[in-house]
Amino acid sequence: MSSMTAQAQSAPQDQGEAGADTADIIITAQQRAEPLQNVPIQVRAFTDQALSDAGIRSTGDIIAQIPNMSFDRGNNYSSSFVTMRGLTQITNADPPIAFVIDGVPQTSQEQLGVALFDLERVEVLKGPQGALYGRNAVGGAINVVTKAPTNDFAGFGNLSYANGDTLETSAGASGAIVDDVLRFRVSGTYKQSDGLIRNSFRGDHTDFVDHDYSLRGRLLFTPSEPLSIDLRGQYRDFRGGTNGYAVVKSGNPNDFPDPQSNIPGFAKGHSGDLTAKIDYDFGFATLTGISAYTRFKQIYRADLDFSNPVDTPSGFNGLGFQLGQGQDLSQKTFSQEIRLVSADNGPLRWLVGGYYLNTRRALRTRGFIDINSDPAQIDNPGLVIIDNNEIARNKAYAGFAQVDYDILDTLTLTGGLRYDSDDREQTNVTTGAKRDLSFDHWQPKVTLTWKPRNGRLVYATYSTGFRSGGFNAPNVTVPSFKAETLENFELGFKTQWLDRRLTINGSAFMMNVDNYQFFYVDALTASQIIDNIGKVRIKGIELEAIAQPVKGLEAGLAIGYIDTNIRKTLFPADIGNRTPRTTPFTLNASLQYRTAIGGDIEGFGRIEYQHSGKKYWGADNAAVQDPFGMLNLRLGVERGGFGIYGFARNLLNKNYYTEYVQPKYSGLNVAIGYPGTPRTYGVEAKITF
Repeated sequence: MSSMTAQAQSAPQDQGEAGADTADIIITAQQRAEPLQNVPIQVRAFTDQALSDAGIRSTGDIIAQIPNMSFDRGNNYSSSFVTMRGLTQITNADPPIAFVIDGVPQTSQEQLGVALFDLERVEVLKGPQGALYGRNAVGGAINVVTKAPTNDFAGFGNLSYANGDTLETSAGASGAIVDDVLRFRVSGTYKQSDGLIRNSFRGDHTDFVDHDYSLRGRLLFTPSEPLSIDLRGQYRDFRGGTNGYAVVKSGNPNDFPDPQSNIPGFAKGHSGDLTAKIDYDFGFATLTGISAYTRFKQIYRADLDFSNPVDTPSGFNGLGFQLGQGQDLSQKTFSQEIRLVSADNGPLRWLVGGYYLNTRRALRTRGFIDINSDPAQIDNPGLVIIDNNEIARNKAYAGFAQVDYDILDTLTLTGGLRYDSDDREQTNVTTGAKRDLSFDHWQPKVTLTWKPRNGRLVYATYSTGFRSGGFNAPNVTVPSFKAETLENFELGFKTQWLDRRLTINGSAFMMNVDNYQFFYVDALTASQIIDNIGKVRIKGIELEAIAQPVKGLEAGLAIGYIDTNIRKTLFPADIGNRTPRTTPFTLNASLQYRTAIGGDIEGFGRIEYQHSGKKYWGADNAAVQDPFGMLNLRLGVERGGFGIYGFARNLLNKNYYTEYVQPKYSGLNVAIGYPGTPRTYGVEAKITF
């Protein structure tokens, strides 16, 4: 919790002023500009100032601020596992949230864990958002808005250095080519690090970053008052450590040995994005078209037994030899969205639109006998023992609409409906065999909102969610998995008190999930399997409060509780258990103070505490990580557009796993865990002009 909400004004205000007008926080969560406190959805809004105050630089940093939500690192360099309200990401399948950058959905697991820089704001929507955001928004949505080009010349620079010889920098500039007609913005970010997680066998670090940089450019063309054309391009290139799992021989998820693999794991790749957004204001409504093309490539090479011939001479699963692994991934995506959004100056407001997605994803997975610790062994046909090569094609179509009608000045009825159709085809490159599946689903939403007075509302919502099914790799025991669907029943409120110095928002919800998607490994065939749990019920509550008692001081508290219950499954022993990766209780607290300390110099201090309760890693609930808390600290001085800060994350150096896999779910004969980032500390300087 942080100054995220209180600082997200639509117009500049004194950042130190207590009681900053959170009623003026403008978000676009429902595809139109609306005050945050008027939107009947649990939303957290982060502005550029709030992101800077909390030292947020990645998707994981954002999610760490949200109750009933977690961001876990695992598998390869770009992979992440997001869990929101008990719905979780699994390997090689669609995420449980819609992750949208400048109106463009990011459709793969590898696109979630990105660096965040030069942003206008980030909005986190909690609960199913299928009516507007479509498939995969079963848990919610993250809406990222980058900064637009400006008429006046402006720029920024940011440089930080931390332990592990970690260097991070970002910079950008914006201005007019032709005043009021053609404006530009360019920005970029760069990171390198020796890493902090030690491999005790090799003596190096598994989380090194050789380089990870992104460059972004935008052109905003406004030839006339009603017409705007916004062009955006971004390129990313990276190389870093991957698959840094530790073998946990005790089988206890609260033991934390070092990684000990003998193969130096690495991943490298690049991506490119092109987006064109056109808006035309007809007066009665605005027509928007967003066209996007994305290309992503990554290869990784790593250990498969996650051990070494010295500590484990018996080799992989006791078979007498070591194994390595690697994947080659290439994905191309084109999407097109068109929507017409009415003006909002009457009692009836509406929007209607359509969406198209075309994806081609090529994935080759190989396992090889390791005889000399060299990742290049994967290219020796005599050592390769597993070679799955597939091409997956996906075409999706959707139509959606939403209507808001003010029955009374204080009572609004909202109805939304979306239809998604998803066609999938998989080709076995080795044999040429093809197979195809189609999924479709209607996603209605109804909300009744009562606003007894300005700054307060109560709402009741019925909403639905849909996560498409798909194929497992060719020739595995479970050839495909079903689509996940759910119904959500939610009661919530948003309130402000004491002349808007105190904001309290909260909700209670219940979800019935059919065909809950989960992941395991079939040890008999060493096959990665995505399958379904027949029925799951999820209940939870969320409460967030922000207080600004005096000028410059802000305190925040966010609490989440989630109860997931497996009600029907192919594994009878799991009935009544919690779903995988569930953390029943989460808490985030923060205290921030900014004040003048002499002349035009200000002092700044911020402390955060992020508590994670017990974590249930598998559906059998046998492996449970103990609760832990992370303490973060940030102190600095500021003068005008310049600031210098010291920071620490995980100040108490708590041990934890971001992924833990038991033998029954990994296909190995030992448990493995992906260590979380230890204590990080450093200094940062930034300038804006």
